[in-house]
Amino acid sequence: MIHLRNILFALSLLLMISCEDVKEYPWNDAWNQTEQESPEDSGNEDDPENPENPTDPENPENPADPENPDDPTDPENPENPVDPENPEVDPVVTGAKARMVWIDAAANFRYYANDQEQIKSDMQRLKDIGFTGVVVDVRPTNTGVLFASSKEPALTKVDAWVGGSYVWVERTESFDYLQAFIDAGKEAGLDVYASINTMVGGCNLPYGLGKVGMLYDNPDRKSWANVINTSDGLVNTLDMSGSGTKFLNPANDQVVTYLTDLLADLAEYDLTGIILDRCRYDDNDLLSDFSDVSRTKFEAYLGKTVSEWPIDFTYNDDGYIVNVTDLQAKWMAFRAKNIHDFVEKASARVHTVNPDIRFGAYVGGWYSSYYLSGVNWASPNYNARNSYGWAPDDYSSYGYADHCDIMIIGAYASTSKVYGNGEWSMQGFCKQAERLFAGDVPFVGGPDIGNSTGFTSGGQGSLMPSIVDACINASTEGMFFFDLCHIRMFDYWDDIKTAFDQYLNTLNTNPN
Repeated sequence: MIHLRNILFALSLLLMISCEDVKEYPWNDAWNQTEQESPEDSGNEDDPENPENPTDPENPENPADPENPDDPTDPENPENPVDPENPEVDPVVTGAKARMVWIDAAANFRYYANDQEQIKSDMQRLKDIGFTGVVVDVRPTNTGVLFASSKEPALTKVDAWVGGSYVWVERTESFDYLQAFIDAGKEAGLDVYASINTMVGGCNLPYGLGKVGMLYDNPDRKSWANVINTSDGLVNTLDMSGSGTKFLNPANDQVVTYLTDLLADLAEYDLTGIILDRCRYDDNDLLSDFSDVSRTKFEAYLGKTVSEWPIDFTYNDDGYIVNVTDLQAKWMAFRAKNIHDFVEKASARVHTVNPDIRFGAYVGGWYSSYYLSGVNWASPNYNARNSYGWAPDDYSSYGYADHCDIMIIGAYASTSKVYGNGEWSMQGFCKQAERLFAGDVPFVGGPDIGNSTGFTSGGQGSLMPSIVDACINASTEGMFFFDLCHIRMFDYWDDIKTAFDQYLNTLNTNPN
């Protein structure tokens, strides 16, 4: 049964335009035996499924991203203090780590959908302030793609908050959107990655904009959508009321084939890499997916039939999941296995088309609760069971880091939690990721500078040197910022250049 906490939580979700949603949930204290400090007393997460109540009425691309300040740190005593001076240095420094920025499709559509010159201009500007790469979103949650594909139609419009309401922003030009970024990026000297919102099939939009996406376009695909264990019984997500993003079932073989074919089309481009975003289960957590397909596969995984279906979870008065059974633990592992198996197949398919392309995923750094999304993004050599009481015995088998060439970690903490050692500090998220990846994959980590607590009203330019220092030195390959729209909105261009210059100046390398 869906607990009242989950119902109220769903009503409070805000639109998250890209990257993963911060998930903060209570769990049994017995499950929470971990070396890391956990995100208790958290706020509500941002969520692409409910685009109501935009944070900034002038810019719906500024989604709310609450986090939990559980890890007290001393910002006055960072492990890697930055140089207070700000000399001008050449951003091309031998040994310098990557500095990347995410470019969400919906958030930046108004600027780039019909303007190649704006793309070119901004790519050069990003290079000039010290960025070395971009991650270009080419499949938003509405679905429709911004690259040439034989599997999915081109995206022609997105919903955006303009003039006090959501309206359609249309694309009228026919140039290849992704190729324009590749060409402009190469000319500027930037690495260009493309990202897709993976396990999504469309949206039921608010404000009377209707239902859009590949699940709605073809009624035969209704069986591809998740089936949720609701208080009213099993309900296909397409039949649920209210606005929101509709997720695909990772256990469905037709879904896997469709998405790997789509990724094969994307791999034809001369990209630095491909990044999976929202490669997970939907926001109904352990109550999804209870379709007939999932039951058949779950029983095959168990090696026996199950009489308890759907699998219910028991909550106490505080909303904590209690009395976890062996069957429930197996359900957690089964879901992680489905995501692992998809990533493995997707990686193989992409590398078959283009052996030189890098393949990876964006994930939120809050590993302690990421199992609720059905994802184990760690190395299979990391034994979660040693640190987390909720981890099933075979959970480590479904860590998928070894199938990736690069990972992007959302270190989405507040302005007061830049430095630290545990979850819910930017530096702590990155440190934890290095330990959990166990050397299997390089990664970049970084903040959401538009939605996390303290960032929503801007004015945090002076914090950028500390953010760069904390994230880039705790991540093996570099750092990233989410999102370019926030840099533009709050005019952080010069602040980030200052931060990058200070970082580069700390390297014991002659910039010339």
